[in-house]
Amino acid sequence: MNKKLLLLLLTILSLQCELSAQIEYESFFEGATVNDITSDGSSLWFSTYGQGILQFLPGENKWITYSTKDNSLTEDLFYCIAASKDYVWAGTTDGLMTFDRKRKLWRKRKFAAGGEYGNWIRSLYYDEKENILWIGRFINLTRFDIGKQKYDDFDITIGKDSRTNNIKIIRSDGDSYIWFGTEGGVFRYDKSRVLEDKSQLTFYNNQRNAFRGVGDAISISDILFEKNYIWFGTDEFITSDNPEFNVGGLFRFNRRALWERIDKRNGLPANGIFALEKTGSLIWVSCYQFDKKNKKEYGRGLALFNTATGKISRVNPDDINLSSNTILSLYFDGTSMWIGTETGLTKVKVANPLAFWSGKKKVKTK
Repeated sequence: MNKKLLLLLLTILSLQCELSAQIEYESFFEGATVNDITSDGSSLWFSTYGQGILQFLPGENKWITYSTKDNSLTEDLFYCIAASKDYVWAGTTDGLMTFDRKRKLWRKRKFAAGGEYGNWIRSLYYDEKENILWIGRFINLTRFDIGKQKYDDFDITIGKDSRTNNIKIIRSDGDSYIWFGTEGGVFRYDKSRVLEDKSQLTFYNNQRNAFRGVGDAISISDILFEKNYIWFGTDEFITSDNPEFNVGGLFRFNRRALWERIDKRNGLPANGIFALEKTGSLIWVSCYQFDKKNKKEYGRGLALFNTATGKISRVNPDDINLSSNTILSLYFDGTSMWIGTETGLTKVKVANPLAFWSGKKKVKTK
């Protein structure tokens, strides 16, 4: 064999071994459904469906569990979580749980407006600068002024479309804007304006020259911000009778007028999106496929979108010992990616993102 060719092959093999060796992972809480992950600045918090609330203190490498097993909580089923240095808030299907960290006490609050579904808390976001907790409910949006201990409820329905008041995700875009993702589109709120006046909200959906006009409706599952773009993960929900209802996909918005869609045809493993996260130039995308016949979501694992090259690759679950392809939550702590699945939690040290990268497919955005 040509010496130069042999040297090249040995170099490639050496590089591949080096990259594989840099994939360091740990697994925790086998069997736990990890729905949401957040940080209070010094520790991480995890909401689970079945095993209560988990806290991880990195400095001490210590875990603390709050659940019915130790009588610290009266329930174990949680959807979402937010935290400050003084409080932790967790959303359930039956109200909001608040942990007073100084008193070490949990208490529950229920909401009168919206009836039974108005107490299904689906998203929480803590605005540290304003000391405001935003509460996304199945029916209505709530703003909690922590300093004043004052709750304000808002019905943000657009026209007669009740889906626009079914809140799914709340995210902050710098210091100026809060975005509210719903089952019928997404709102941008300028914090300098009065929320009581719905005309102060900017609304985007597929009927208003946004999301490329695809599908009959747009349901927002997650939102991720970059300097020049906003990324929207959307839900797939299609049936034989209505194959165009929520068609799903990953959307990139240039903050002005240009919308691009990335889906299975471009290399994503499926069109449904559970969660988004970012490390460097990589967008991590947790995907699922909705089965028309069984009317059920099936996890399809992780894809990585390289914003620098426009390529998509898949993360091999065997490389990081993922317990499930149904990945419900993602959180990057600056060093490691925390991956919450329906059957456990995995921490992956992202020492070299190229360790996950195969770069076989190039995206053609539409």
